[in-house]
Amino acid sequence: MAKKSTKYLLITFLIVLCLILLLLYLKRNTPPPPPTTQTTENFDYLPASSAYPTVQHDHFVLAYAEQHEQAAWVAYELTLAEVSENTERSDDFREDPSITTGSATPDDYRRSGYDRGHLAPAGDMGFTESAMSESFFMSNISPQSPAFNRGIWKNLEEDVRNWVRQTGRLYVVTGPVFADSQKKIGENQVTVPSYFFKILLDYREPDIKMIGFLLPNEGTQQSLTSFAVPVDEIEKITGLDFFPALPDAIENDLEARVQTAGWFN
Repeated sequence: MAKKSTKYLLITFLIVLCLILLLLYLKRNTPPPPPTTQTTENFDYLPASSAYPTVQHDHFVLAYAEQHEQAAWVAYELTLAEVSENTERSDDFREDPSITTGSATPDDYRRSGYDRGHLAPAGDMGFTESAMSESFFMSNISPQSPAFNRGIWKNLEEDVRNWVRQTGRLYVVTGPVFADSQKKIGENQVTVPSYFFKILLDYREPDIKMIGFLLPNEGTQQSLTSFAVPVDEIEKITGLDFFPALPDAIENDLEARVQTAGWFN
């Protein structure tokens, strides 16, 4: 009886040993999974700013600068599926009921000489009627020179959509720059920005990239690349911290330099 027990134990031991060796072999010879692409589901792409209260709309987030009666920044994620749709433009400019202190009104812009310029463009919000309509809240509008709004700013907005078609997804942060801005329009005293910025982040491994633009609020014949600047420069003049959720090493590297490769060529 003792001999049979010893025999069974030996067989069991050999079986377990074979299984362990098989698992080690499979682990050693199984190729590693392909590099993962950074997911966007849990990435916090909003700027860090305690100076302005944030307002969450269904399709973009903004921080409202009450003293300037417009957003200090507007941020959103833009995907390939979204730029593939094209809802008819609504043009329903109206006050934003989410601004508890009251937003600017369309009348503030009447006969001012300035366009009601979008921060989150209507062209980026064409994927549903509600998204399109939200883009016409006056909180998403800034006074823009007609030559600027209908020229280089429009070109940049179109480039953003083309880049999304190439990359599949981008994070976009846009806003006015109030430094040295003295002019006001309308009854609500809406500040006319001196510059506008737009920052784009392509958060996909292994080619994570970022680009920032700082453009004067005026018409120009210069190319867009002439206005590409380090994001650090935009942070310095706005007091904002963009994409603080990025790992520090990546954030510091991307924001310190101008990277046109992968965007314009």
